Amino acid sequence: MSLIDIAVIAAYFIASIFIAVLMTKKSGKNTEEFFLSGRKMPWWLAGTAMVATTFAADTPLAVTELVVRNGISGNWLWWNMVAGNMLTVFFFAHLWRRAEILTDIEFIELRYSGASAAFLRAFKSIYLGIFMNVIIMGWVNVALVEIFKIIFGVPEQQVFLYVILSMVLVGVYSALSGLWGISYTDMFQFIFAMTGCIVLAVVVLGVPEVGGIDGLRQKLPREVFSFFPSVNMGADDFVAGILTLSASSFFAYIFIQWWASWYPGSEPGGGGYVAQRMMSSKDEKNSQIATLWFTVAHFAIRPWPWILVALSTMVLYANLPPEDAKTGYVLAMRDYLPAGLLGLLVASFLAAYMSTIATHLNWGSSYIINDLYKRFIRRDDTERHYVFISRLIIMLLVVASSLMIFVIKSISGAWAFIIECGAGLGLVLILRWYWWRVNAWSEIVAMIAPIAGYCINLLFIGLQFPRSLFFLVSFTTISWLIATLLTKPVEAEKLRSFYLRVKPGGPGWKHIREELQITGTESLVPLFGSWIIGIIVVYSSLFCIGNLIFSNYIIAGILFLVALVGFSILRMALK
Repeated sequence: MSLIDIAVIAAYFIASIFIAVLMTKKSGKNTEEFFLSGRKMPWWLAGTAMVATTFAADTPLAVTELVVRNGISGNWLWWNMVAGNMLTVFFFAHLWRRAEILTDIEFIELRYSGASAAFLRAFKSIYLGIFMNVIIMGWVNVALVEIFKIIFGVPEQQVFLYVILSMVLVGVYSALSGLWGISYTDMFQFIFAMTGCIVLAVVVLGVPEVGGIDGLRQKLPREVFSFFPSVNMGADDFVAGILTLSASSFFAYIFIQWWASWYPGSEPGGGGYVAQRMMSSKDEKNSQIATLWFTVAHFAIRPWPWILVALSTMVLYANLPPEDAKTGYVLAMRDYLPAGLLGLLVASFLAAYMSTIATHLNWGSSYIINDLYKRFIRRDDTERHYVFISRLIIMLLVVASSLMIFVIKSISGAWAFIIECGAGLGLVLILRWYWWRVNAWSEIVAMIAPIAGYCINLLFIGLQFPRSLFFLVSFTTISWLIATLLTKPVEAEKLRSFYLRVKPGGPGWKHIREELQITGTESLVPLFGSWIIGIIVVYSSLFCIGNLIFSNYIIAGILFLVALVGFSILRMALK
């Protein structure tokens, strides 16, 4: 790397740390400021912070891996989650803000009662705050390993040291700045990272060996450019340059995964760091608009620069082994960017990395402090003490997640593992808001059952992802429904207090409303209408941009009009 590259990276670090330091005093007042920005965040900041968090250093590499193996349609592994995200926008965002809680796990004892609720809250704080959170940060660190090895030439035996140094840097500024500093740096880092990815796409397309969009079309098989998977009516899935699925796998991707599986950033019913941003918004309307902006930007705006670079790597690095497909993105940076632009791209990768890790550190520590330490270990201490322990927990998470680079090898493989281990949990996370009969045991069993089902499938059945979802979702759903019907309902007083605080609509709380003599309620029918229109808007925007890139102007124009009409309807609905 040249001196100008190093200067660009240094300037980026100085700007990020400056923003974090500015917010240190404000975030250190109490845990609500540290974890929720005092519930004063505007929609544009909350929504952009969500987008930045889901844009990690691993994301372009994972998309490259998917495109090289399955063509553009390989992205349906995550494009299918649009419906779930839109469900959060219209059915859950305003309820999360209305609940007035510090973490989404605190919701458990707002909604359920008794020892089972206390156990579930403690268990989830450890399971999500430590176990799942460390896995997620671990696969982000895998992407950073590739950057260190390929761009900086760091030897294999030294790369762990560089990763933990990076984690320590992010940990320090996360511990200092709290959610205010993380969100403002997220916005800065998102703009920086997207600029870098667009620059790389333009530069790589201009390489003579690629020859622009026309060159890609000439050098790559036609099926690679299909936006939609091919459905094979036979029994087996196979790969032939396009995501080719059996009918059963196609059904699992499109109609089951988005509502049935827990996945960070796309949890059915919201949750995790997305719920954290919704709860930090100024009011219910800001919460909804923030989540809508996140969904549109996440699915429709961000992917195309990554996809174009991924297609280019199929030409430039045709002999790269399939297991190393993800490294093609980093190789393109190293081999084709001039001095200055290489520094910009490396800094943009670091920006994506830091925005994701910082949020996960803050979010994970919020669970450990609010839902474990403060709730069960040390209940009556000062806010200053809890903020201090939060900062200490952040640094411990730094060490644990750094060790995961020795375990995780495939980024997209880690995605599939997370989806399978949460298969069937999604329905409980949705219905707990809208059906009074769901209790803490419903959720406990729904968390344990998919892990048990995963082991059963692995040892005795052998279904491959995504067809494994049929077994896992069925096994989990039957398990938690039986547990629900065999255990006592939540105490009546707890149900009434929850309803009065959150006021969920629909028929699932009818008898509670009758007990409270409440006659008016929010109808779910308009919400379903907005949900469907929202899905149409995102997909039409996504494929409008894609068709525009590949010069299909008539189709792009039609999709643009569809998206424009849909946006107009949603704007009126949100008013």
